[in-house]
Amino acid sequence: MLPAVKVRANGIEIEVEVDGAGEPLLLLMGIGAQLVHWPDGLIERFLHAGFQVIRMDNRDVGLSTHLGHLPIPDPRKALLRAAIGLPVSAPYTLSDMAADAAGVLAALGVQRAHVAGASMGGMIAQTLALEHPERVASLTSIMSTPGDRRYALATRPNALGALLGPAPRTREEYVERMFKVYRAIGSRTHRADDATLRTIAERSFDRGTNPAGFARQMAAIVASGSRRARLPALQVPTLVIHGSQDPLIPVAAGRATARLIPGARLLELGDMGHDLPRPLWSAVTGSIRAIAERAG
Repeated sequence: MLPAVKVRANGIEIEVEVDGAGEPLLLLMGIGAQLVHWPDGLIERFLHAGFQVIRMDNRDVGLSTHLGHLPIPDPRKALLRAAIGLPVSAPYTLSDMAADAAGVLAALGVQRAHVAGASMGGMIAQTLALEHPERVASLTSIMSTPGDRRYALATRPNALGALLGPAPRTREEYVERMFKVYRAIGSRTHRADDATLRTIAERSFDRGTNPAGFARQMAAIVASGSRRARLPALQVPTLVIHGSQDPLIPVAAGRATARLIPGARLLELGDMGHDLPRPLWSAVTGSIRAIAERAG
């Protein structure tokens, strides 16, 4: 295990943690989330499956560079404009965030990696495979979308509302907001463990929160538009994982992603929401191991 390090990538500093010594697996987390949002127990399973696990804080969150010199978009206005088909401007796009990830691999001396991303991380992973294919050995898109606005329109209001609530000011408010978000977006079958959520929330708060970064990342998502026309060109072994109980990004988005990418495998989990419940970790790690072997 290497200590957490900052690497220079794409003109900014990215916080990175590397564990293990197997095949490189780059994990990309979702909007506003930090590398500590990947549960420790899930990381252990990836290590036991023979991966070297590389986690990074996306730009504008955690210990990576906070781009405070850039404008702060209004997330609700950006979503509304996208929903009615109007263009959205953003300080940066998913292409910039994919270039960050490619730069991290280059800085670590990793020629190619298996790449798995959750939610916005799945969008970044898709973009990375499209724009930096030489860096991607296999692609796993988890609870994500090909970028069509039709799926944003299908989001349940209470799930989106939980994400767009007021920014917490204290550590305890941050913990309570984490509980609220996961109650709204998580699996109904496998409820999130409060002790685990509290640990993740406290670690995130202590590392540093950035509400403005959340707003810029939301703008990046909607400004980047659809990848529907580009995904059929992908020639990388691909796995799509999506939960049937997902209230934030409907399972139809995962099905569409799998249909668009040639040869993609869809793992649809009936007891998964917009989260990674502990009882499903074996299915997730086993499927990612299988797609990595297909790439081998």
